[in-house]
Amino acid sequence: MSPQKAASALSARDWGALLVLCGAIFLEGIDVAMLNVALPSVRADLGLSTGSLQWVMSAYVLGYGGFMLVGGRAADLFGRRRTFVFWLSVFLAFSGLGGFATEGWMLIVARFVTGVAAAFMTPAGLSLITTSFEEGPQRNKALLFYSGTAAGGFSIGLVVGGLLTSVDWRWVFFAPVVLSALILVTALAFVPKPSRPDRTCQNIDLAGGLTITTAAVLLVLGVERARHTSPVQTLGTLGAGLAFLAAFIAIERRSASPLVRLGIFRSGALVRANLVGLLFAAGFFGFQFLVVLYLQELRDWSTLQTSFAMIVIGIDAILSPLLTPKLVNRFGNARVIFVGLLLASLSYALFLPVGADWTYPAMFPSLIILGIAFSLAYGPLTIIATEGVQDEEQGLAGGLLYASFQFGAAIGLSAVTAVNVSATTSASPAALLDGYRAALWVPLTAALLAALISAFGLRTRTTATVAAPGGPVEANADELPASH
Repeated sequence: MSPQKAASALSARDWGALLVLCGAIFLEGIDVAMLNVALPSVRADLGLSTGSLQWVMSAYVLGYGGFMLVGGRAADLFGRRRTFVFWLSVFLAFSGLGGFATEGWMLIVARFVTGVAAAFMTPAGLSLITTSFEEGPQRNKALLFYSGTAAGGFSIGLVVGGLLTSVDWRWVFFAPVVLSALILVTALAFVPKPSRPDRTCQNIDLAGGLTITTAAVLLVLGVERARHTSPVQTLGTLGAGLAFLAAFIAIERRSASPLVRLGIFRSGALVRANLVGLLFAAGFFGFQFLVVLYLQELRDWSTLQTSFAMIVIGIDAILSPLLTPKLVNRFGNARVIFVGLLLASLSYALFLPVGADWTYPAMFPSLIILGIAFSLAYGPLTIIATEGVQDEEQGLAGGLLYASFQFGAAIGLSAVTAVNVSATTSASPAALLDGYRAALWVPLTAALLAALISAFGLRTRTTATVAAPGGPVEANADELPASH
């Protein structure tokens, strides 16, 4: 066995812990995807208005996006295993409560708390990986396996959600309870307890926590509701969010124990990874939304037909752990991400001339290429966003990345909806098609911008300096091949 293979080998206990954490991110992905498919049935059974139905989705997004940074930092401060296990329990409980909902407000509250639980659970799980596996081939292998599982959760959730909804939409909530209970039991057995006492957090930055959470909730709300409210309301909400963000930055500059140490943003690789992640998520989720509209509104495909048509994107769940590690070892993270973004751009461009009678083989190239693009971009972005970051800030780094993905998804969905609505002049098939074609430029533009930003990481061998709490720490730059 070569030294590199030996370094990346995982023990049986390592695999046990990794599978538990992968199960949690799979749970988060499948939960969101299944509900997306079940919404029409939920609306019909509970008699929800369009506004209430929208809030079923928005409530989760607000909880998830609004508390992500606080959740990531909480894992660093209160203990990653403790945070992961506690909020996984909350996720389990409120997912089950959602299945028993008899009124719209009950479901909305359940989804909001479930989103908050995911905001704490997800970065805690990621930071458990980045602190449990040594930086380099071993951590890269674990993170790429983790990212493939996350992608698989969303893709498989589309089909599973359709199957469960055909029985009863409440199973979309009850099924995650069974899965999360299994993950909880195995987490207690396999996820190792910290080797040293958790930080006690004697000085908690409450003012920073309140301002950043308020800012994040308002910004996510402004973006998420932009397609349903007037421009004045949207600008007012976003303006208030930016004001709280400015207050947060001012507080962090003066705080002796800041919630978010602003020096972490001195890492160009980290900032670049978060910007690229935001734009990539905007394009990815915006494109999928448009494809669903095209298949169901214009082509009159059923929910299950649409789910099976799009499951090919889930090839990323296979490629991420099998192919991407080899490419990263050979070419480096930055080059692999750059190629992934170019492939995403190609995928969106191939769908631009979509016709009213396209066969599935005509759509297939775009969908399969997008799955390949996701496998090349998502995992390596996770590596770069956490590489060189000190262990005590891994939860924060994970929270930043997932917050970027969440904001990107909200921005992408709002942007494609706004363009689609403005370009659709009537309900005729030709007008609907014009709207889809116009809106498809949004994901293409986002992917090209992401590729442009990513290109700045394509440099020759250098040594990057990452600012750390105790001083600067030298680390390999993200653009270097891991094998060098």
